[in-house]
Amino acid sequence: MSGVTAIERVIDIFEAFQASQRPLSLTDLAEAANIPKSTCHAIVATLTERGYLYMLNRPRALYPTKRMYDVASDILAKDPFVEHATPVLERLRDATRETVILGKRQGESVIYLQVIEGPHSIRYSAKPGEFKPLHSSSIGKALLGSLKEPELRSWVQGRQLRSITTTTKTDPEQLIQEILESRKMGYFVTRGENVSDVWAVATFLTINNETLAVAVAGPRHRIEGNVAECAKLLVATCSFLSRQLVRN
Repeated sequence: MSGVTAIERVIDIFEAFQASQRPLSLTDLAEAANIPKSTCHAIVATLTERGYLYMLNRPRALYPTKRMYDVASDILAKDPFVEHATPVLERLRDATRETVILGKRQGESVIYLQVIEGPHSIRYSAKPGEFKPLHSSSIGKALLGSLKEPELRSWVQGRQLRSITTTTKTDPEQLIQEILESRKMGYFVTRGENVSDVWAVATFLTINNETLAVAVAGPRHRIEGNVAECAKLLVATCSFLSRQLVRN
């Protein structure tokens, strides 16, 4: 078993517990994580020895301890962006009453670093760690908009723009022109291009040579008539965030 495969299987095990939300026998765990039982047994033995899993006798099953949570919490507490950004993003969520997302480019995709969901029962829902396409997400457009025009053209024209929904922009020149025009306005909009019936407004900011983007996302019926107001609050938030994070 290669190192990469072993890491993937450890993650699969924890995600199996997340999905089931109950203790699992070794057999059930191997099946849920799609791992051979002998391999699962070896990984489980190590995780148990290190204190990340504990065993129940009746029924004979396994469940994670709080150790992974504590380790992750300690790591996240020192995150260079999320720790300081979250209170500011929460205020933006309160002002817009929509879901607010902090993201960054990772390879050829956007990775969500923080998601603060809006209070409405019908809202855009996502999780930190999710990946989204650059060309169809508002954060992706904002990050592409942070590039110099030659870099933007090189990226867009050098790849197939996959259709995510019926409104995804797949024509390279159309996407380039929209991004260039949006950059002049200071914000970028998606209109159901990544998730049908979800509109989002985003802008980018640069902190210590790192480019990030923040988006406000929600259902079309609430965002469509409030794009300008969302953009105003968003730009002001990112300006404040830039100053705050530079100090930190």
